[in-house]
Parts: sequence; structure tokens; C-alpha cells
Amino acid sequence: MRLLHTADWHLGQTLHGVPRTYEHGRFLSWLLTTIGEQAIDALLIAGDVFDSASPPPLAQEQYFQFLAAARRLYPRLQVVVVGGNHDSAARLDAPAPVLQAIGVNVIGGLFPDDPPERALLPLRNAAGEEVALLLAVPFLRPRDLPGAADPNAPAQQRLVDGHRALYQRLTEFAEGRRKKGQALLATGHAYLQGGMVSELSERKIQMGNQQALPVDVFPENLAYVALGHLHRAQAVGGRETVRYSGSPIPLSMTERDYPHQVVLVELDGERVTKIEALLVPRTVELIAIPEAHLMVERVKEILRALPKEAPPGVPPEAQPLYEVRVWLEEPRPHLKAELESAMEGVFGRLVRIDVKRPDRRAPEVPLGTGDLSSLSPVEVFKAAYARERKKVATPELVGLFEGLLDELLRGDP
Repeated sequence: MRLLHTADWHLGQTLHGVPRTYEHGRFLSWLLTTIGEQAIDALLIAGDVFDSASPPPLAQEQYFQFLAAARRLYPRLQVVVVGGNHDSAARLDAPAPVLQAIGVNVIGGLFPDDPPERALLPLRNAAGEEVALLLAVPFLRPRDLPGAADPNAPAQQRLVDGHRALYQRLTEFAEGRRKKGQALLATGHAYLQGGMVSELSERKIQMGNQQALPVDVFPENLAYVALGHLHRAQAVGGRETVRYSGSPIPLSMTERDYPHQVVLVELDGERVTKIEALLVPRTVELIAIPEAHLMVERVKEILRALPKEAPPGVPPEAQPLYEVRVWLEEPRPHLKAELESAMEGVFGRLVRIDVKRPDRRAPEVPLGTGDLSSLSPVEVFKAAYARERKKVATPELVGLFEGLLDELLRGDP
């Protein structure tokens, strides 16, 4: 049996105001082709189908068009979708009965009073034989978990105990129904200890690594665990068969060098015999320029030299997205306008400006010993300016602030 593991599509996402619709459309087209070329029996989507709980109509259209096309092209393909922390469990589950009729199983949420058979799905090979059982587990909030053995334990321990108890209960239930030679698989959408995190785009499920789950919440008899949530593809906890597929496109500038992929998993009986990364073609480049932060005038020279025309056959939607890196000695209020002017006519879009400043020690500006109410607004302004700008406010700047303050107190429009 051949499975394709993917996750973290984040349909409907924008990057600094730029919609990712074109990139997602190209990915979904590539995925449809890949399913056929690789003779895939089952597609597992391990959460975060959408970027938000209320995705825009175009994102929902992409999702349903993909499912319809997959069913039309590959009538025997099984598709399993589980919810992620960005998804609305209720929204995913609403069309589940209709989708199940076309071979798409959706588990948006899993709740304590749900019978275990709701999460247990048989998977069939091309010959129609049930060769695997899947524990289709979505993102689990604390209220979705079984009660911990010790209700007075710290929150982190209750979280771990709840996940471990749920997977153990489902595994035991599946073992009672598993036939000889069938593989036992699972999905999950969680943050695991040791996972490498993208700082700019991954919303922490819990507060940092203190709330991460250990890999041993997944029983050892699971042949493969298809994870979602972290955007960098990786195995975790020293177990090659417990892994994140990663996101199919970079969801922040910090992810531009990730190897975005889906994971091909091949089963023979109860064992995984092959795990192969299939790289997703990059359709829009994310570029940081220059490599090191430089002064504004030098950066503008570099921007003016960028290509003005698209390569042959490249549509406008495929313009690269630029992060421009600048070194500033002093505040520059019109920096964005200056950089946009330098990029006029360039085949590309400025989406982010990354500014570095000298690491100066902030001057000491005394605030006195009283509470905030005992300080004048001007004293607070001087201290805040020194902290943020790493220098003392000039008399001219203080005078401007005093003028604004006077207007405010007089009620001038």
C-alpha cells in the first residue's frame, strides 16, 4: 500500500498582505498529478487545511475543487482529513457526511464522548483489500482529552497524560479489530519535543517547549504517525516513522529555505518499507536581499539593478516576494517609500523590510522614585525615547512633543 502524507496547507493565507492563492493552486494541481504518478492508495491531510477558522470563500473553493477532482480522477483513492489548530472543527465536520459518500473521511474534532470507532478508519490497497487501520486523530484541545490520572497534577502533565491515554485507548480498540498482517497507523496535530519551529509563522499550540508532547505518547506498535503543525519536514524523537510532512509552501520569510515536500510511505504488511520525500516545486520565490544588512543608499542601488522583466512563460502571479534588509543609524520615516521607489518597474514585490540598528547602550534617563502618576508626560517621553532609540531626545524633539501635548490639553482639533 502507498500513502501520501501532507499537512499544513493553510489555504487562504496571506504573506504580509499578499494572497497565496496562486501558489496553493499550483501545489494542488501538482498534488493531483503526483497521486496518479505515484499510484497512491490513500492521501492523509494532517491538519491546518485552512489558515483560519473562518477561511475566505476562495480558500474553501480550492479545498472542495481539489477533493472533487481527486475523486473524479482517482475513484479508488481514499482521502482522510483531520483538523488542525488553525481549523474550525465544526466547519470541517459540517460537510463530512456528504464527503464520506465520495470516499473522503473528515475528522475535524474528536471529543471525549465520541465512540472510538469514529476515529478508526480502514485503509484499502488498489485491490480493495483492507491492509491498514488508521487512528484519525485531529488537533486536541485540553477539553477534548480524557481526564488525567491525577487531576491535581500540573497542567503540562495533564496534557501529556491526556494525549497518552487517548492514543492508548484508541490503539487498544484497534488491536481488538486488527487482522493479522494489517498495519496500524495514526495521525496527530501537535507540537512534539525536539521539533524545529519556524518563529514567524507557527502559532505555538501551547506556550513554548514547556508544553510540547514527548514522542512516547504514541504507542510503539504504530507503524507510522503522520503529524501536522510544524512547517519544517522532520522526524522526531529518534523515530523515523513519527514525522511531520511540513507545509507545501513557505508560510513566512524564515521558511524560504525549507525543503517543502509531501511524504510517500510504502507499507508491506505491518511494516513501513519505504519513506520518501517528494519535493514540491516552488512557484513563487521568497528572496532576502541583500544577504547582509547594508546602508540605505547601497540597498537602493541593488534594488534598481533587479530584473525588470519576467522570465519567459512566467505569469505576473509568480513575481518573487522580496524581504529587503537595511542598516539604519538613525530613524528614517519614509524608508518604505524610498525602497518602493527604487523597486519601481522591478519584476517582484516588496513584502517586508528587515531593519537592523546599532546596538547602543541606552543612556540613563532618571525617572525619579515615585509612581507613574508623579511623573510629567515629558519625563515619560524622554525615558521612552531613550529606551527605544538608544539616545537622548534633542531639545527640538522635546519641544515638538510639548507642543503636541499643549494642543491635546487645550482640546485643539
